[in-house]
Amino acid sequence: MSQSENILIIGAGLCGSLLALRMAQRGYQVTLIEKRPDLRKVEQDAGRSINLAFSDRGMKGMKLVGLEEEVKKLCIPMYGRMIHDTQGNTFLSPYSGREDEYINSISRPGLNMLLLDAAEKMAHMTLIFNHGCEHVDFENGSAIFKNYDTGEKITHSASIILGTDGAGSAVRKNMFLHKKFLFSFSQEWLTHGYKELSIPATENGGYKTDKGALHIWPRGEDMLIALPNLDGSFTVTLFLPYKNSDYCFENLTTSARITEYFQKEFPDALELMPNLIEEFFENPTGPLGTIKCSPWHSYGKTCLLGDAAHAIVPFYGQGMNASFEDVVVFDSILEKHQGNWETVFTAYEAERKKDSDAIADLAVDNFHEMKEHTANPLFQQKRKLEMAFEGEFPNEYHSKYSLVTFHEAIPYSEAMRKGRAQDKAILNLLAEKRLTDAMSLKEKLILVQQETNDILHDDDIVKNL
Repeated sequence: MSQSENILIIGAGLCGSLLALRMAQRGYQVTLIEKRPDLRKVEQDAGRSINLAFSDRGMKGMKLVGLEEEVKKLCIPMYGRMIHDTQGNTFLSPYSGREDEYINSISRPGLNMLLLDAAEKMAHMTLIFNHGCEHVDFENGSAIFKNYDTGEKITHSASIILGTDGAGSAVRKNMFLHKKFLFSFSQEWLTHGYKELSIPATENGGYKTDKGALHIWPRGEDMLIALPNLDGSFTVTLFLPYKNSDYCFENLTTSARITEYFQKEFPDALELMPNLIEEFFENPTGPLGTIKCSPWHSYGKTCLLGDAAHAIVPFYGQGMNASFEDVVVFDSILEKHQGNWETVFTAYEAERKKDSDAIADLAVDNFHEMKEHTANPLFQQKRKLEMAFEGEFPNEYHSKYSLVTFHEAIPYSEAMRKGRAQDKAILNLLAEKRLTDAMSLKEKLILVQQETNDILHDDDIVKNL
C-alpha cells in the first residue's frame, strides 16, 4: 500500500463512516463526502430513521476500529420480544436461552456521530458535507459533485472510489447506466410502508413500559414495534399496508379514523402515545424494499459496500450489522491482497454476496414471522422449546435467530441454511405430535437434531441434482 493512495468514499452514513475510519487507520489518504448536512450540526428530520438493533456482527466492526467501549455507552440491552395482544396482555419471548445473548437498541444518529467524530480526528482525513454525487467516471477514477450550498460543480479524483451511499446509491445508479458495464439490478418493494411515532418519557425521564425488550404488537397484516431510547422515550414504528386493507395508509386520513384504528388494534400503546395524531400527520410514510445487484465492483477502481450493494428490510435488525460486517470482511481481504485492488474487490464480492443475499431473504421471512407468527400458539410452543434447549444445552443447540444474531463467526448463508432446517424440523415434529410429554428434554433434542440432519441431507441431494 502506498501512503499516497487516495481513497474517495461516497456516503458518510454508518457504513461509510466506519469504512473511512478504518481506511484512515491503515494510512490511506481518505476523502469522505456526504450529500446531507453534517448531522452533528443539523438536527435530523423526524420520522426518517428506524431505530437500530445493534448486535454481535455490528460489534465486530466497532472492535476493528477500537470503539467497542464507547459504543456500549449508547446501547440499551433488549433481552427478547415483548408481545402485546389486543387485550393489553403481554408476554416476553426471549431472544436466547443463554443469559449473555441479547441485542441492543441504539440511536442511528448517535452511532453515526461517534464514528464521524473518530474519523475526523484522523490524519489525512477530509470530511465534506452537503455535496451530492452526480456522476462517476469509473474508468478514470473520478466523480462530479454538486455543492448544495453554492450550486458549484466539483470534481474529485482518487485512486479508488468506494460507494457507501445507501439504498438510493448514486454510485450504483451510475453503474447501472454505464453502457460499457454489464450490471444486474433488482428492487423488490413490500406492499407495506412504515411510519415512525413515539412514546415519550415520563415527566421524571423514566420509561412508561419495560425498556429491556423490543415491544411488538403483531396483528397479522399490521404490526407496531417499539425500541427504547436513552432519554426514556421509545421510538415506535407502525408497519401497515399502503392500500387494499380495512386499515391502511391510504385510508387513515383523519384523526378520528387513526384513533379508531389504534383503539381497536393497539389500545395499550395508544394510552402511552399522547402525540399520536400530530406525529402521524407530520412524519412521512417510508417504503420498505430489498435491493440486490451485481457485480459490486468495476475496472479495479470502484466498489460498493453496505446498503449501496444490498439494501434489506429491517425485520431481522441486521441492516447496519451486515454493513459493519462488510467492512470487517473487506478489511481482512485487504490485509491479504493490499496493493491489488482488482483482487481485493473480486475476493470481497465472492465471499460476501451469498451472505448478503441470505440476510436479505431472512429479513423478509422475519417480517412475516413478527407480524403473523409471534402470536401463534404453535410458534410460541416452538420458541419455548428452543429456549429450553439453549438453556439446558447451550453448546449443542442454537436457534436460527441465535445463529444469525449472536454467532458472528457463522456466515449468514450457513445460518440461514441450518436455521431454516431446524425450524422446519421442530414445526413438523410439533404438528405431528412426535415430541411427547413422556420424552426428556435431551430425547427431544436428539430427535430434533436427527430430523434437522435429514432435512439438510435431502436439501443437499436436491441441490446437487
